[in-house]
This record gives sequence, C-alpha cells and structure tokens, in this order.
Amino acid sequence: MARIGLTTERLVRAGAELADEVGFEQVTASALARRFDVKVASLYSHVRNSRDLQAKIAQLALEELADRGASALAGRAGKDALTALANVYRDYAREHPGRYDASRFRLTPQEAAASAGGRHSEMMRAILRGYDLAVPDQTHAVRLLGSVFHGYISLELAGGFSHSAPDPQESWSWTLDALDALLRDRAAK
Repeated sequence: MARIGLTTERLVRAGAELADEVGFEQVTASALARRFDVKVASLYSHVRNSRDLQAKIAQLALEELADRGASALAGRAGKDALTALANVYRDYAREHPGRYDASRFRLTPQEAAASAGGRHSEMMRAILRGYDLAVPDQTHAVRLLGSVFHGYISLELAGGFSHSAPDPQESWSWTLDALDALLRDRAAK
C-alpha cells in the first residue's frame, strides 16, 4: 500500500528539487525515499524505478520551460523573440540547474510524445517564421538554435567562461546578435 501523502506529482516535484540541489544524475528512487524517510518500495506505486523518476522529472522540466517560453514569446517576433526564448532557457538553467539537465534527458518515443518537447520545437519554428526561412532550412535552424543555446548554457554553468574577459553576458548578447544576423542572411539567400 502506498504511504499516505505520497503522490506521483509530489514525488516528481521533490525529485526536481533534489536535482537542483545535488544534480540530476544523483536523483534516484533510493535518494528520494531517504528524503521522505520511507522505504524505496513505498515509491513503486508512483514510479517504476529511478529511470522512470528521471523521465518524469524531465517531462516536468520541459513543461515548465515551455510555459515560460510561451509567455516570453507572446507578441514578439524576429530578434526580440529569439532573444526572449534564449533568455528563458538561460535563466531557467541558472535558477534550476538540475531540472535544466533533466530537460535534456533522453526520453523514450512514448515519453517524448507525452512531453512538452513538441512545444519547444513549435516555439523555435515560431521564431523562425519571423525570418521567413524556407521549410527545409527551418529544421536546420531549429537544430542550430538548440545547439547554440544549450551549448553556451552548459559551458557557462560549468564555469567555462568565468576565467576571462569579457563578461559572459556580453558574449551571450554577441552570440544572439550573430544568430540573428545569420538567420537574416540565410533568409535573404
């Protein structure tokens, strides 16, 4: 029988908080059971195992990011939209480093279909409509934006930019300007 007070949602949120505290890779069913002072078996009516728990945390993170992104994009286009979404990812990563890592967890096709991952692609494509890119180029551009956003953020979180000038914020702005110019140039061709 499940312990009173434990729900899947409560466990996933606690797992997400734990990820932010100790890192996503450290989140296991055992670690979560210790947090609630219960036996691991008490969790199994809510999550199948540690991998299932991590997948649920990933889905939560994708949902939170998508909600923030949708709010930030409302009424924006072109470089404004590009900058707004990029800043959502960067700010979220700074506030919730474990959840941000979780958002890049490899989901099964079924888990991915049930996640907000598709919303992220839609937001990227919405940004790209402001650049009037041809449909085949949109897929390349979505991948480019994702790679640059996540690459920069991952390097920054790991301290990769903390040992030299200029300030990472200046480089971030420069990077977004360069992406905007690249997309405008590509659309003109």
